[in-house]
Amino acid sequence: MKTLILFYSYSGKTKNIAEALAAEESADTEEIKDIKRPGKLKAYTAGIVAAIRGRAWPVRPLEADMAAYERLILLAPVWAGNPAPPFNAVLELLPPGKVVDIKMVSMSQKSECRERLETAVKTKGSTLGSFEDIKA
Repeated sequence: MKTLILFYSYSGKTKNIAEALAAEESADTEEIKDIKRPGKLKAYTAGIVAAIRGRAWPVRPLEADMAAYERLILLAPVWAGNPAPPFNAVLELLPPGKVVDIKMVSMSQKSECRERLETAVKTKGSTLGSFEDIKA
C-alpha cells in the first residue's frame, strides 16, 4: 500500500518521529510548513488558542499529491490537548477515499482531540485507520 507521511513539527521532535516511521513503513514524507513561521511567543499563545478552537493556520502548498496514495499518516505536535494549527490546514485538504492514521506527539502522551479529528476525516469521505498518542 502506497503511504505518505505528512507532518508538522515546530521543535523538531515530530519530524524525528516522522522520519523514523517513514523508514519503518517505506513511506514517502512531506513536512507541513507554515507560510510564516511564528515565533515562540505567538506559537504558544495565539497558536494554543487556535489549536483549542480547531482553527487552521496558512501553510505552504504541498508538493505531494495526496490522491496518489492509498494511506496517509498524519503527525502533529499537541498544543493544549489539540493539534497545532498548521495540521488543521492539511485536514481541510484531505481527499476522499483514504485510510488516514493520525499520530499526536506530546510530552504527556495525552491529546483531547480524537473525536474531533475522526469527524474531520469522515467529513472528507475518508476513514480513520488508527489514532495514537506518542510520548516524545
